Amino acid sequence: MTSGPGFYARRLARPGAILAPMAGYSDAPMRQLAAEEGALWTVSEMISARGLVLGGDSEKLTLGRPYPGETNRVVQLFGAEPDILAEAVRRAETWFTPAAVDLNMGCPVPKVRGRGGACLLQTPEVAYDLVRAMRGATGLDVSAKIRLGWDSNRSVEVAQGLAAAGASLITVHGRTSAQRYTGEADWDAIARVAASVDVPVVGSGDVRSAGGARARLGSGVAAVMIGRGAVGNPWVFRTLATGEDAAPGAEERACAALRHARLHVAFYGADRFGLLSVRPLRKVLPQYLPDHPELREALVQVNTVEDVECVLAPLLGGPGSGENRMKVYEISGRPGGPRGML
Repeated sequence: MTSGPGFYARRLARPGAILAPMAGYSDAPMRQLAAEEGALWTVSEMISARGLVLGGDSEKLTLGRPYPGETNRVVQLFGAEPDILAEAVRRAETWFTPAAVDLNMGCPVPKVRGRGGACLLQTPEVAYDLVRAMRGATGLDVSAKIRLGWDSNRSVEVAQGLAAAGASLITVHGRTSAQRYTGEADWDAIARVAASVDVPVVGSGDVRSAGGARARLGSGVAAVMIGRGAVGNPWVFRTLATGEDAAPGAEERACAALRHARLHVAFYGADRFGLLSVRPLRKVLPQYLPDHPELREALVQVNTVEDVECVLAPLLGGPGSGENRMKVYEISGRPGGPRGML
């Protein structure tokens, strides 16, 4: 059984880390790659509760729709009205079969202000009501992801209130909303939260590597959540789950990037122009290959899986790789020829 009451406790009994919710990144293909490499659980991109209840969203919503066979996936909702959140939880559970449900209290993006996200840190008593309403609507674990505060640190107070309201787990990102993603995450503050509540606390912020994640476990958190450090790097979850530090080589990295592209078109299908496009992955694919900056220019211009395969052929070592080296330059607009070949 992978969902129901106690999901977080069961998963936290294992070693590993968690894939953070990231708008525009933690979609089904990325979650699948992270899960296959041993992530304790993954979290969806945040979904509007009002969109699920009052808008045109349905079980076909790609933000919530699982990939075939997906398990250990938490659906994250944002909103500010208890009755709307409760109904959104019921719909999310029916439509998306999550393992647990999470309340977003950390998104600092201006368009979310007034509708939930980090704004709830200004009125935490509203957040407590939201968690109670969500708990009343489902038998699944309900959690919350917070920042340290709106513009000052109130994290211990807020976390204690959330735990009293029934949150099964609290994730803390070590910055205030006002900081956005500037400065350094305050892991001392996260440690104080972990010591102040009886429910598990997951720490988040500036974890870029397995070594960094292991160091942060010394803060007393139950686990570490990894966001930007996992983009193009699903192997960080394998390392933390198994303890094996073997780094993937160029060919394994290229294979994973190509598979990401294939999973993308399989999940999303054709775009409005009828193209099986991988354009949304232009920001992701170069991050699989940090040691090959010569491929970046071509990777940020790919349109199809075939384009990706062409660019990566020199690393994949398959038939026709020499011919495909020339095509890399056709995609990037750079000159080919003996001196221009990779």
